[in-house]
Amino acid sequence: MAKPASSFRCTECGWATAKWAGRCGECQQWGTVVETAEKIGLAKSVQPTAVVGAGVARPITHVDTTAVEHWPSGINEFDRVLGGGIVPGAVILLSGEPGVGKSTLLLEVASKAAASKSRVLYVSAEESVSQVRLRAERTNALHPELFLAAETDLGTILGQIDAVKPDLLIIDSVQTVSSAASDGLAGQPSQVREVASTLIRVAKDRDLPILLVGHVTKDGSIAGPRLLEHIVDVVCQFEGDRQTALRFVRALKNRFGPTDEVGCFEMTGDGIAEVPDPSGLFLSRGTTAVSGTCVTVALEGRRAMPVEIQALVVGTQAPNPRRVTNGVDPSRVAMVLAVLEKRVGIPLAGQDVYVSTVGGVKLTEPAADLAIALAIASAVRDTPIAHNVAAFGEISLAGEIRPVTAAKQRAAEGARLGFTHRIDAASGLVRSAVGLALSSDLSKWEAELDSAF
Repeated sequence: MAKPASSFRCTECGWATAKWAGRCGECQQWGTVVETAEKIGLAKSVQPTAVVGAGVARPITHVDTTAVEHWPSGINEFDRVLGGGIVPGAVILLSGEPGVGKSTLLLEVASKAAASKSRVLYVSAEESVSQVRLRAERTNALHPELFLAAETDLGTILGQIDAVKPDLLIIDSVQTVSSAASDGLAGQPSQVREVASTLIRVAKDRDLPILLVGHVTKDGSIAGPRLLEHIVDVVCQFEGDRQTALRFVRALKNRFGPTDEVGCFEMTGDGIAEVPDPSGLFLSRGTTAVSGTCVTVALEGRRAMPVEIQALVVGTQAPNPRRVTNGVDPSRVAMVLAVLEKRVGIPLAGQDVYVSTVGGVKLTEPAADLAIALAIASAVRDTPIAHNVAAFGEISLAGEIRPVTAAKQRAAEGARLGFTHRIDAASGLVRSAVGLALSSDLSKWEAELDSAF
């Protein structure tokens, strides 16, 4: 028998080394290099295996696709993110921070699926069945075709699948399930890898769609080995701030649909509710024009949503003025401030600048640059921008306004909500855009800029 030789391998990416290292040399993760034992000897050659029956390769034109069509889950916003619904045999991973509402959303999905004559098995590895029942009563998610089980052993879960024969399986969560075929405690990379691989094999063999809940680390990434994200079919991220009721579901990976769709939900006392039209959630309710505010039309996936940006500029005697942002990129705000001071001539060196969005939405796209600049200019000049003006455009360091993607869709959404004038790349320079936004007579700019939608 060959004598085992010690080696060290990263549990995240598989990088191997002869000596132990605290940090992986490939993926740069700390504490993921563990000792393994490998046998030294000649590898046996793999013998061919006879393929018979349905396993024989067929022409692609003869493959039947009726078994992999989407079926709706009953929640339109969730189906939008998945590309039309749940695909039989698909494994969907839903990740999010603790307390954001993952279990509430999946319990609602289970209730809707059970109501559509589908048998659903909900396995809770973190709560007891009575706790899940209480939450289901509060959210009105009770249905006789919804089966509950509180199990943490993978073998017992497979036995529950054989006994119930569900059409949909939900496991909350994959990091709390352990397998006897792998060493270590539940949640360790080897356990998560073994549990996920077994569940995926079951899903493919039985055409059973499986929804998995995944924990996240402190930096917001999915906990466990990165292999988990690669072997599942769909990876969805559940985002939201605990201070606000709005929640977003984004598809980071989708083998059966697009990855640029966003589903909007709202947490209520009765559970989670869909928000099919979130356009008015990010606008202030005031009717009086206030300086330091400007509306932009942001693009969340394929959905255009007007978002109000507010700015406050206050003089300071401190040697280093403060730059405080909430919901916008601090680096882009710093760039916009430099352009306003150099290209427009607005003095901001001795001013504290505060920039925030309304409703807790986060803007990361460059299309919000122009609205940020106009809100800051309005705050400095103490001149309000008209309520019917929307601005979107990327600002260059030369002071030019660059066009953005989906400009027609943004304009149409703005017109639908009453923003009859827009300021965009047609104004050419930031100086012209500031003069237009702070002008009391917008009619003189319409012919030049084609402001009317």
